[in-house]
Amino acid sequence: MAAKDITGESPAHVAIIMDGNGRWATARGWPRLVGHRRGAERVRSIVEAAPGLGIRYLTLYAFSTENWKRSTEEVIGLMTIFARYIQSEAQRLSAEGVRLRFIGGRERLDKKLQKLMAGIEARTKDNDRLHLTVAINYGGRDELARAARALAEDVAAGRIRPDEIDEAAFGRRLDTGDLPDPDLVIRTSGEMRISNYLLWQSAYAEYEFTDTLWPDFTPDELATILSRYNRRERRYGGALTA
Repeated sequence: MAAKDITGESPAHVAIIMDGNGRWATARGWPRLVGHRRGAERVRSIVEAAPGLGIRYLTLYAFSTENWKRSTEEVIGLMTIFARYIQSEAQRLSAEGVRLRFIGGRERLDKKLQKLMAGIEARTKDNDRLHLTVAINYGGRDELARAARALAEDVAAGRIRPDEIDEAAFGRRLDTGDLPDPDLVIRTSGEMRISNYLLWQSAYAEYEFTDTLWPDFTPDELATILSRYNRRERRYGGALTA
């Protein structure tokens, strides 16, 4: 069933922690990489549904700085899946007006993957129907450290004075410097933690945790979560209105 369009005050920016691929596969007696491949297929359906649900910015947590601790086989398999996704989806994303960009440290990634990432970013840079951001080798603390280092270098070079450093100046040096903060963060698979994801950006985001494993997360469930979000009152530290 296709997801119904949301007509209320939908979140403009939704961030998702895509969790549960490995458990989805092992529960069926399959290798974990089968779950990751099915999870990549799920990305397609969510990306296709997002604009009709009022989402303009969609940010997906694909691989964290901590995920390097996994087995070599799984890490290599994940990197292969990322490369194949970029290659297979490039034309479709471009045709559908999706801008794809990546956040996280790229220096540790394979050079061929880095080239694919840069290529699709350049190909889709003028698209504006949906801004899709994928976090690869991303960690919130690492991002904050890199932003602080960039500010320190700017101060040392005389490009900015210490008294000019404020939240806006710091935010511009984050990987998401030209993106709005997420309105809603969703985590699948039943885990109830944020796992070092968009720590600065999610300061006032709403959160939703679902027991659904990522390969089973459908556009209809996303629409249901958005409907609940629409009934919330975001106060940003202010008092509840009458």
